Amino acid sequence: MDLTTEEKQKKRVAICDTQPITAEGVRVLLESCQDYEFIDWAESLEVGAALVRTSHPDLLIVDKAFGTHAVLEWLHDLRQFDGPPSAIVWGVSMTEAEALRFLQAGASGIVRKGADLRTIMSCVNTVAAGRNWMEDTVFRDAVRPDRYPRSELTAREQQVLELVEQGSKNKEIAQELGIRPGTVKIHLKHIFEKTGVRGRYGLALNGLREKSLVTMAS
Repeated sequence: MDLTTEEKQKKRVAICDTQPITAEGVRVLLESCQDYEFIDWAESLEVGAALVRTSHPDLLIVDKAFGTHAVLEWLHDLRQFDGPPSAIVWGVSMTEAEALRFLQAGASGIVRKGADLRTIMSCVNTVAAGRNWMEDTVFRDAVRPDRYPRSELTAREQQVLELVEQGSKNKEIAQELGIRPGTVKIHLKHIFEKTGVRGRYGLALNGLREKSLVTMAS
C-alpha cells in the first residue's frame, strides 16, 4: 500500500482551546480514526491563526470560551486566508443566537463540549465532508410533531419569515414590505404559533435546516 497517498487523503485537524486536557482528549479520539490526522493544539486565537498559516489544517475546532465576540471576529478573519480550514465551534453551552451568529460568520459545525463521542464525531465527519452541521440540542425547538408545514403560512407571513431568516429587524422588514412595525409583530406572532418555533433566532436556524443548508442531529 502506498502510505504516502493514504496519508495525503487524511483530513488534518487542529484544535484551538483554552484547556490542554481537552485538546489531548481530541487528539486521542482522532488518532483512533484512520481518516484524520491530529496536527497541533493552539492555546489562543492568535496562536490558532498562526497555526492556520503555517500548518494548513483542513478542520479546526475552536472553543467558544475565548469569547463569543472574539471568536466571531476570528472566524471572519479566517475567511481571508487562502484555503481556510472548515471551522467547528464548540462550548460548554451554546444559545440559539450564538449558534446562528457563528454559522453566519463562517463556522461549519456547532456542537457542545458535553456531547457524547458519537455526536462529536458525527459533527467532525459531516464538516469534513464539506457540509454544515449543528447539534439538535442547541436548537430548543428542534422536534415539534405539531409544527405546521411552511405552506400553511400566508404569502405575507412567508415574506416576513424569509426576511427574518436573512437577519432583518422588525423596522427593516416593515420598510421592505411597506407595512407598519406593529403589523410585522402581528405576523411574527402568527408565524411563531404556526411553526411552533419561539424567537427569531429559532426561525432563522429552522430555515437553514429546511433549506438543507445545515444538518441538525442529536
